[in-house]
Amino acid sequence: MLKSLRNTILRALVRLAESWPWLGAVVNRFFINRIVGIVRTRPHPWSTVHDYTSWTALTDQTFSARHLPAIPTPGQPELDALRPLFQRPPGPADMCPKSTLLFPTFAQYLTDGFIRTRMSQSEADLQNLRQTTSNHQIDLCPLYGLNAAQTRALRLGSDQPGQRGRLKSQMIGNEEYSPFLCDNGIPKPEFAALDLPLGFDGLRKPENAERLAHVFAVGGDRVNTAPQVAMLNTLLLREHNRLAAGIEAAHPGWDDERVFQTARNIVIVEFIKIVVEEYINHIAPTPFRLRADPSVAWKAAWNKPNWITAEFSLLYRWHALIPDQITWNGTSHPLAATLRDNRLLIDGGLARGFLDMSAQGACAIGLFNTSAALLDVELRSIRQGRIVALAPYADYCVYAGMPRPQRFEDISGNPRVVEALAAVYPGPDAVDFYVGLFAEDRVANSPLPGLLTRMVAVDAFSQALTNPLLSEHVFNPATFSAYGWQEIAKTHNLRDLVARNTARPLGDGFIGMTRPDWRYVW
Repeated sequence: MLKSLRNTILRALVRLAESWPWLGAVVNRFFINRIVGIVRTRPHPWSTVHDYTSWTALTDQTFSARHLPAIPTPGQPELDALRPLFQRPPGPADMCPKSTLLFPTFAQYLTDGFIRTRMSQSEADLQNLRQTTSNHQIDLCPLYGLNAAQTRALRLGSDQPGQRGRLKSQMIGNEEYSPFLCDNGIPKPEFAALDLPLGFDGLRKPENAERLAHVFAVGGDRVNTAPQVAMLNTLLLREHNRLAAGIEAAHPGWDDERVFQTARNIVIVEFIKIVVEEYINHIAPTPFRLRADPSVAWKAAWNKPNWITAEFSLLYRWHALIPDQITWNGTSHPLAATLRDNRLLIDGGLARGFLDMSAQGACAIGLFNTSAALLDVELRSIRQGRIVALAPYADYCVYAGMPRPQRFEDISGNPRVVEALAAVYPGPDAVDFYVGLFAEDRVANSPLPGLLTRMVAVDAFSQALTNPLLSEHVFNPATFSAYGWQEIAKTHNLRDLVARNTARPLGDGFIGMTRPDWRYVW
C-alpha cells in the first residue's frame, strides 16, 4: 500500500517537473548536486605518482588522480585464479533488459577520449600504467587529435570558399568518411603527427592487408579498434563539416581558422549534451530525465578543474556488455573477426550501422559474462589496479556512502557469485576494486550495479558540466555563432545527428541506447 502511494506521488512529481520548465530546472539541479555530492570534490589529495600527498601529485597531470590513497591489500589471489569469475560459459549470454549495443559503443568512444592510460609494452615497463596521456577533458580528441600538431594534420586547412573550417575527408560512393591512413601499407607523410592505431603491427601482417588499407586517419589511436567506434567518429566528422558549411554560409567573411574553431566548439557541446541527455539518462535509475543545464555547475562547490582518476579509468571497462556475435549489414560476425575491420562499416554505410547497433541487445554487466575475445583484458585491468595499489572494493563502498560489506552475501544476492568470491578471497575486505564493481547485483532500472552507477554518475557530471565551453562567461551565442547556438539547442540524442548526416531517410527506424521494449519498473 505504502509503495503504491509512493509511486503514485513520484509519478505525479515527474509529470509536473516535465510540464513546468522552472520546476524541472529545480529538480534537475537538486538531482545533479545530490549525485555529485556523494564523494569528495576535486582536487584530490593523491595521484598515482606517489603513495602520499606531494606537490607532484597535486600538479602533474601526466599521472592519474585517485579518489582514495594507495592501500596494498593482503589476501588477494593470483590473477589466473580470477579468470573463471569473468569467463562467459558456452551457450546464450546473460542479456541486459535495458541496453542496445549502441550503449557500449557510445561508452567506448566517450571514454577513449579521456581515459588514456599509457600503454605497457612489456613486463619491464608496467609502471607506465600509473601514467596517462589524457587531456582530462571531453574534448573529442578521437576526432580532433590530442594536440595542435595532430589537429593540423587532420584539418583541410583551406581558405577557399566552400572549404573553410573543414576536416579532411573522402567520399566513398555517396558517403563521407575520414581519409585512409596508409598508402600501400605505409602511413602517409601528411599524417606523421598522428599516433599509430593500437594493434598496428598486427595489421601489417600479409593476411590483414585489406584491413590495413581501410584504417582511417583519425585523432585517436583507439578509433580503429572496432568498426562501431569508427562509426561514431565518422558521424562526428560529418557533423563538423556540415556545421562548418553552415557557419561559412552565415559568415562569408570568416577565415578558415575561425570557421574551424567555431564548428569544433559546437560539436563538443553537442556531444556533451548527448552524454547527459541520452547516455546518462540511460544509466540513471530515476524516472526523471536529467538535462544538460550548464548553469547547475556555475556556482557549485564541485566546479573544479578536471583530472581523470585511476579508479575512473578502471570502472569503465564494460567488456561484459559486448556479445560474442555482432551483426553488420544483415550478417552476423564473431566478435574477434570484427575488430579493426572498417569494411563492415563502409559496406553498409553509416545509417545502417547505427540501425544495426540499435537493433541488437547488449549483454549484461556482471561476472561470468565476458566474451573469450576480451577475457585477458579483464585480468590486465585487475593487475593495473594492483600496480597502483587501489584500495579494496569495500573501502570504495564506504567512500560512496554505501555500507561496508561484512559478508560476500552483502556484495551479491546471487549464490553463484557468493560461492565464486568465497573460493578465491579470504573475506570481503580483500576483494579487488575491479572485481567488486562487477560482482554486485545490478540496480533496478539501470544497466549497472550500485557502486559502479554512483561512481560513473559522480564523474560524468563533474567532468562533463565543468567543461570550459559550458562555463558561465563562455556558454553563449558569441562563442558558437547564432547558427551554432540554434544547432546546439536542437541536439539531444544520436538520432538527431544521424538524421542530419546521412542521405538514407531514417523513417521510423530506431536509433537509441535504450531498447524500445524496455519499460520503467516502478
